[in-house]
Amino acid sequence: MRPTTKAATSVGVRIKNISKSFGQTEVLKSINLDILPGEFFTIIGPSGCGKTTLLRIISGFHQPSGGKVFFNDQDVTYLPPWERNIGFVFQNYALWPNMTIFDNVAYGLKIRKKPKDVIREKVKWALDVVDLPGVEKQHPGQLSGGMQQRVAIARAIVIDPALLLLDEPLSNLDAKLRVSLRKHIREIQTELGITAIYVTHDQEEALEISDRIAILNGGMLQQAGRPEELYENPSNLFVAGFLGEANFIEGVLTASGHFQANSLKLSVPGNRPAVDTQATLVIRPENIQVVSSGDGHVEATLIKRYYLGALKRFVAQLADGTTLYLETFQDHTVGDKVWLELGKTRLICEEEIHASA
Repeated sequence: MRPTTKAATSVGVRIKNISKSFGQTEVLKSINLDILPGEFFTIIGPSGCGKTTLLRIISGFHQPSGGKVFFNDQDVTYLPPWERNIGFVFQNYALWPNMTIFDNVAYGLKIRKKPKDVIREKVKWALDVVDLPGVEKQHPGQLSGGMQQRVAIARAIVIDPALLLLDEPLSNLDAKLRVSLRKHIREIQTELGITAIYVTHDQEEALEISDRIAILNGGMLQQAGRPEELYENPSNLFVAGFLGEANFIEGVLTASGHFQANSLKLSVPGNRPAVDTQATLVIRPENIQVVSSGDGHVEATLIKRYYLGALKRFVAQLADGTTLYLETFQDHTVGDKVWLELGKTRLICEEEIHASA
């Protein structure tokens, strides 16, 4: 059983108007975020969006071109990393191959000149936390990739950091191991009560383990919130398309309160625009159901089938040629004529966002 002793007093992190440029390239553009003490906060976005740069500014490895970083009420913008009391887990493990596991994990304690008995006790504690007891005398090359990453986590938490930063720590591992280890990381963070900021490009990973998520694109914050908020109520088309699967239907939101796209016409509750407005209807595949009755539903033909185990994915084509992805536990045959019930949707238009259930 892993020990559950709290490793540190966690901190809140406030990111205020952070910008960063490398030469003429602006990588981050006025980012504002508040991360709560003890929170597991994940930053996601496509390659080149600035998520790792932001993490490195929080850690002190980079300095911002503008803005401030606060740990609680302390301005740490220009403090070096070793004065911020942070643990950092790198993508490539960053273990010293010529040193034993004990010496790798103990390194941060040694440079802090801790007594030898304290170092021995803390290293044992940290390796127990990551479920690696008894490996102290081995070298990194003798361990698997997953075990090496757990050693890297042990090295990060052994110093009792107030903040744990993780930069795509699982991207070098195979899919099954990633699923197992991400749960392990979340359990460790919860047991220690430590604030964690986690960078990944894996949307499923972010949805599963995060208290809240921030989505970046082009150096700009697109949306931040709880996983279900971002998934069910995306603020724009980028967020809707980046986080999970979605169908997009372009059309018009009419002043009468309907969404019209070729032959598709849906009543949309909420405020009506003063004039007809270009809009996009967003609907998740799991919110489209095959039903037996045509009353008030949409007629379609199933043109493709994808087997995903218990879950099946179909491509349905409407009479006007529009195609929709849907996911269901029911099975059907390609070519079947069906009726579709469109459940929860999100309507994103030029003026405002409308949601319907």
